[in-house]
Amino acid sequence: MGNKTILVTGGAGYIGSHTVRQLGEAGENVVILDNLSTGFEASVLHGKLVQGDTGDSALVSKVLSENDIDTVIHFAAHTVVPESVTNPLKYYWNNTCSTRNLLEQCDKHGVKNFIFSSTAAVYGMPNSEFAREDTPTAPINPYGSSKLMTEMMLKDLSHASDMKHVALRYFNVAGCDPQTRIGQSTPNATLLLKVACEVAVGKRDAIYIFGTDYPTKDGTGVRDYIHVEDLADAHLRAIDYLRDGGESTTLNVGYGHGYSVREMLDAVERIDGKPLNIIEKERRAGDPPSLISIAEAVKTKLKWTPKYDDLDVIVKTALDWEYKLRDNPDGFTK
Repeated sequence: MGNKTILVTGGAGYIGSHTVRQLGEAGENVVILDNLSTGFEASVLHGKLVQGDTGDSALVSKVLSENDIDTVIHFAAHTVVPESVTNPLKYYWNNTCSTRNLLEQCDKHGVKNFIFSSTAAVYGMPNSEFAREDTPTAPINPYGSSKLMTEMMLKDLSHASDMKHVALRYFNVAGCDPQTRIGQSTPNATLLLKVACEVAVGKRDAIYIFGTDYPTKDGTGVRDYIHVEDLADAHLRAIDYLRDGGESTTLNVGYGHGYSVREMLDAVERIDGKPLNIIEKERRAGDPPSLISIAEAVKTKLKWTPKYDDLDVIVKTALDWEYKLRDNPDGFTK
């Protein structure tokens, strides 16, 4: 790791805050830019927090010029897929237009390295249950499209400038800091494990399974769940890669195997020691039966080695955090 400053947009959010914490622990100088619309000031354990938007060109220019920044990690985005369908322009404005403004300022101020928080949603519904980096991109919702547009901007800017980038296509992020210092705190979250843990601690009444007749091992959808600590670590490895002269690249980040919805809920019940109120519903349009990463390139290129590839560890850390939120409700609530 180097001594230049790293700007982390969206660094008060779920994945961003875990990455900021790891950066701080690694001795990096960090500035966080977050409008706190879904993030929390209390989750920023290291660095300097600047409250504002990535679409505010004057503010971004000021932050870049005053802090000797050579690397940007860009998390700031709206991420709720159903909302992106009902309010697409919100997603294209924040995820695409604001990112375009951020990239313009990065180009003007000579930022050398850019790590982008992309998504497996760019693949849409691939023909195979496995997606690798060369699987055709065909997003089926504005969220995925807005992220793919940023990948395209990054590719073109890298060709036209000296800035290099790593775009990380996340699969299903889950779990929380094992020491329960920070965690997934977004109100009205839609992530399966987060919702299930909220049911377990009594915050919600029920968890829904959408579709029980998929051609999978138990009829429910299968996804590749990756612990947030391993995902955050991939960003640190991406910084090392670019600082060592690595070329621009796009990489899947996942474990390469999946768990079904029932397996996830069974694990929550087993670890929590009591049953969940589970309600079965019809399939949702656009949900693939199974989506699993082929993620060997990230291990080779970034020298990334996951440490939390264990279903029980993923679930326990999420449950521990949810119980902490229940017992300390003022810590991360709006």
